[in-house]
Amino acid sequence: MKLFIAEKPSLAQAIATGIGVGQKYDGYISLNGGKEVVTWCYGHILEQLNPSEYDEKYQWWRMEDLPIMPNIWRLKVKKTAAKQFKIIRELIGKATTIVNAGDPDREGQLLVDEVLEYVGNKKPVQRILLNALDEKSVKQSLQDLRNNQDFQGLKNAALGRSRADWLIGMNLSRAYTIQARQAGYESVFVGRVMTPTMALVVRRDEEISKFKPVTHYAVKVTFKNQYGEIPTIWQMSEKIPNLDSEGRLLNSKYAEELVKKLNSASTESFGKIIEVEEKNKQENQRLPYSLSTLQIEAGKLYGYSPQIVLDTMQMLYEKKLTTYPRSDCEYLPENQLEDAAEILEHLKFLPNKEFAELVRNANLKIISKAWNNKKITAHHAIIPTRIKANFENLNEIEQKLYTMVSQAYLAQFYPPHEYKSTKVTVAFADEKFVGKGKTVVKLGWRCIYKNVAKNESEETETNLPPMFKGESVKYISGKVIEKVTKPPTKFTESTLLQAMKEIYKYVKNEDLKAELKECSGIGTEATRAGIIEKLQTSGFLKLVGKYFEPTEKAKMAVKILPEEMIFPDTTAIWEKELEEVANGKESFKDFYDNQIRGLNSLIEKAKILKISPSASVVKCPNCGKPMVRRKSKNGYFWGCSGFPECKTTANDNKGKPDFSRFEGRNLK
Repeated sequence: MKLFIAEKPSLAQAIATGIGVGQKYDGYISLNGGKEVVTWCYGHILEQLNPSEYDEKYQWWRMEDLPIMPNIWRLKVKKTAAKQFKIIRELIGKATTIVNAGDPDREGQLLVDEVLEYVGNKKPVQRILLNALDEKSVKQSLQDLRNNQDFQGLKNAALGRSRADWLIGMNLSRAYTIQARQAGYESVFVGRVMTPTMALVVRRDEEISKFKPVTHYAVKVTFKNQYGEIPTIWQMSEKIPNLDSEGRLLNSKYAEELVKKLNSASTESFGKIIEVEEKNKQENQRLPYSLSTLQIEAGKLYGYSPQIVLDTMQMLYEKKLTTYPRSDCEYLPENQLEDAAEILEHLKFLPNKEFAELVRNANLKIISKAWNNKKITAHHAIIPTRIKANFENLNEIEQKLYTMVSQAYLAQFYPPHEYKSTKVTVAFADEKFVGKGKTVVKLGWRCIYKNVAKNESEETETNLPPMFKGESVKYISGKVIEKVTKPPTKFTESTLLQAMKEIYKYVKNEDLKAELKECSGIGTEATRAGIIEKLQTSGFLKLVGKYFEPTEKAKMAVKILPEEMIFPDTTAIWEKELEEVANGKESFKDFYDNQIRGLNSLIEKAKILKISPSASVVKCPNCGKPMVRRKSKNGYFWGCSGFPECKTTANDNKGKPDFSRFEGRNLK
């Protein structure tokens, strides 16, 4: 019997449909008279043990017990998955060959492999990679089963990520919570990716609060030749007084005097073009979407949160309309070019006449740079499948995201965008003025986005008329422009996710920027949205309108945590190492050993940390140590930070301890 173990029921059903007609039983589907069986997990059906399950002494949070590092790592079956695990284990016992049918990424590889290891499987294991769930794609994948051992690197990377997260979370959360409570503060939760992400928002908030706006001035001058107007900006000499260190003019009088000078000179002479610099440029077709790029653009265009985009793309995937949603890849395998005609034919029927016309004008002979086998790993970019979408049956968010994915795919079959970049320098009244513009030569693939709202970061193009060096131009007007420097913009859900993906821009060590530029950031395509959401539910970040603001809890954590955790440098390096583990360039052991060394160093820093007492600290009436407000399943109460030596507790009364009676609760 060949047993397929899928990551989730929907994936199992798609595999069963690709195999043939089957009989569904409780927890599995039997096909071809039982020769092939498909069963499923519910994501990870095994979970890590808590520290106290390794040793009872870890029920109490004590600095002398840190670091906690299991000699032998153990897993347990999740209570909610006990029944399904029993079914899978029994089927493994009957199988002759097993197929790992987890999603085509790190976690998908691990969650099936860990079940096989847990039950002690010794039978041969194959791997199926499914990037789309339509029947034709599934059948093709069934004909291309791989050796599961070839994906050991993916499994090791997921395992490394899992253990690193456990080590950092369990140890540093305890270490810094112990120290924080002794100063009268609340608990401090530390996450390997969550904490540096939170700190990005805290630092941005500090930058904004410290920002002092600078008013400065420029002069906009318009000239004209026989073909049209030429807008320019005055190029100030460095000798002008009142320029700041960044070359900005801080006194308006020099600008006003210039305009008077220009107005007087205009009656006597013309300006002269002393330089025209033209460059023909080409912008290749945009790449199709990875999950992150789709989340970022959908957030900017429609205000959708990263989690909404992920959930919606998961629904479209399960409806077999788009390919695997958690992809970190923006490229496509070359053999899928043969599907393009069929996919585009279906896109003609989207309820948009203009889009249908764009599809009809697509050129299937154009092969963009997106088609590149060397850029493909376990999955490829998100694209429409060969299944025709019943567009009217999709909800509004599904329609918009499906259209975005379709537009990016269609762009691959249009020519590059061509334009002419022009820079003109005009001499007039002993001063120089520079104008810059962009003239579209061929719209190319950008015609698909002609009617799409521009992102806030996109600038309006300035069209310049034809001109040549030595040409005389007439002065039309001069105007003083007052400018005020703006503070950095607060993070939105989309821009925070983009920062996680482009984390090299935010590292403290400048030397790391180039090294980490090719790294895919911190977190993964599958986890970033969840991390941002958890920062909100954990009380570290709050959304005010569409912008994130840090809570006092987040600000306090950033004050006391070490730089290795609040700056993304260390985490980004770890993520890069995980990529190398996935690609087989670094061993799991080397990665794990690095984590242990780093953890030991961080624990030592925590042990010597001195935190100034909270201004609102309430001292224990028995031992004098700070009381800390805690939350139990029955609500808030106050406990002594000297626990377990001191077991003083008090009821909570409107955020303050009520010492009318003491209790000896079991604090953990």
